[in-house]
Amino acid sequence: MNPPGPSPTALPALSGSSAASAPAVPPSRAATFATLDANEAVASVAYRLSELIAIYPITPSSAMAESCDEWSAGGRRNLWGEVPRVTQLQSEGGVAGAVHGGLIGGALTTSFTASQGLLLMIPNLYKIAGELLPFALHVSARAIAAQGLSIFGDHQDVMACRATGCVLLCSNNGQEAQDLALVAHAATLRARLPFIHFFDGFRTSHEVSKLELVDDDQLRAVIDEADLAAFRARGLSPDRPSLRGTAQNPDVYFQGRESVNRFYDALPDIVQSTMDRLAAACGRQYHLVEYSGHPEAERVVVAMGSAVDTLGETSRWLQEHQSEKVGVIAVRLAHPFLYGRDQP
Repeated sequence: MNPPGPSPTALPALSGSSAASAPAVPPSRAATFATLDANEAVASVAYRLSELIAIYPITPSSAMAESCDEWSAGGRRNLWGEVPRVTQLQSEGGVAGAVHGGLIGGALTTSFTASQGLLLMIPNLYKIAGELLPFALHVSARAIAAQGLSIFGDHQDVMACRATGCVLLCSNNGQEAQDLALVAHAATLRARLPFIHFFDGFRTSHEVSKLELVDDDQLRAVIDEADLAAFRARGLSPDRPSLRGTAQNPDVYFQGRESVNRFYDALPDIVQSTMDRLAAACGRQYHLVEYSGHPEAERVVVAMGSAVDTLGETSRWLQEHQSEKVGVIAVRLAHPFLYGRDQP
């Protein structure tokens, strides 16, 4: 089994803004804009890049599942001319099992969830990551019900998944949510690691704004068909018998756990290269970590999610009106964290 990409190198140069910046030579094609929320934008990308969509509604992610169900019922086709199969299970636990089965069979599979729904998927997320299955799960991050239930934005649910082996990729606004949904679907095929792509529940998921849409040609420019073919070839088939899900003693089990480290080592470069392909196709450049603010900042806030845009505006106002040396670091690739790399 060959590693999916080169070993990590230093971080790319940080841009001067926490928002996506345009490359030196943006595409010449005419842009298409629409007014919609992040849930619909993410669902559109996920639908067109999937064959199996397992769903169970939970606020504030329900609209993504509902949109996909409506499109499938209406016969809308994905990027490869097929109508994705959308199946509602009895719970998020059932969704995770269906997703796991679809991935093992070589089907492009996705889902949407939040809060306790994500927690019910954790056992299967360990299996999906351990078996190196490419999967993009879109989460409108929400508080976990504790002494009371809260349906509003929080990162408790995604933070509970840090130990599963899933990649955590964060979007800060609606435009990023659409664009990084594509990055997640493309990078997971190359990296062979599952992605939890998340954005703030309600504050981002339901915010209606003007977005530049990603069309089918741009999807094709970012998705590598060779990665897709390799995923298909690894699917379970009676024509290519293989053994999965064995019971192992510690002498073998620990070697299996250690053997996947190289996939995580290669992951940051794969995500950045996918972001660069998106920039070439769409004209919007993203980085794993971006800094905006004073070049000699004395105070810096590190954040991810919808707070980043507000912090950026505040930072600029403080610099312009009060000569404050402040800045903001926006984190997009939250896990695995970029230890040992050049930091801003």
